[in-house]
Amino acid sequence: MTESWKQNLKEAAREDKIKILSRFFKTGKGEYGEGDIFIGVVVPDNRAVARRYHDAPASVIEAMLHSPVHEHRLSGLLAMVESYKKSKRDENRRREIIELYLANLTRANNWDLIDLSAPYLLGEWMLADTSAEETVRRLTRSDNLWEQRAAIVATMIPIRHGKCGLTLEIAEKYLTHTHPLIHKATGWMLREAGKHVGKDVLTGFLDRHATTMPRTMLRYAIERLSPEEKKHYMSIR
Repeated sequence: MTESWKQNLKEAAREDKIKILSRFFKTGKGEYGEGDIFIGVVVPDNRAVARRYHDAPASVIEAMLHSPVHEHRLSGLLAMVESYKKSKRDENRRREIIELYLANLTRANNWDLIDLSAPYLLGEWMLADTSAEETVRRLTRSDNLWEQRAAIVATMIPIRHGKCGLTLEIAEKYLTHTHPLIHKATGWMLREAGKHVGKDVLTGFLDRHATTMPRTMLRYAIERLSPEEKKHYMSIR
C-alpha cells in the first residue's frame, strides 16, 4: 500500500513546482527546511490522494511519515486528519490516531506540515477531552521547534469555539522565544482570538505585553486592527 500511495503522489507531481516549493519552504543550507526533498505536489492534489488512504494501517502511515520526501509526509498527515474526521463515533480509533500523531510529531518538520495537521488533530482532541490540554502544554516544553509550533497552532480550533485561555497562556510563554516561526504562529493565534472570541481579548493581551513582544509577533497579532490602533501598538513597542 505504501508504494501505491507514493506512486499516486508521483502521478500528481508537477516538475515545475519543485524549485518553487523548495525555495518557499527554506530547504537551503542553514535554513529551517535544510535538505528536505520535494517532488512537486500541491496541497489540493495531495489532499485528494490522501483521502484514498484514510483507512491505511498505522504501519503504512508511519512509513509515509518517515519518508525523506516532504509531500509523502504531508500526505500521511492529511490521511490522519481525514481518518480522525471520519471517526466521530469511534473514540478508540480517534485515540489511536492521536497517539500515532504524537509519537511521530517530529516528522512534521516544517510549518505547513504542522499547520495542516495540529489544529485538526490536537485542536479537535482538546474540544472533546479537556485532559488533552496538558499534553499540549508539554509540547511547549519540548526542545523541538515543530512540537512547540504545534502547541500554539493547535489552539486554533478551541479559539473558533470561543475558548482562548490556553492560547493566551502559551502566548505569554512564547514572548521570550527566539524563533520567527514561533513569533508568526503566536501572533496569528492572538489575531484569531481577537477575531473569534473578542477584540478585547486581543487588545487586553497587547496592553499587557506589546512593549516586550517580538516585533514579528506583534505585527501578526495587530493585522486586523484599525490603522490608528496598529500605529499605537507599534509605537509603544
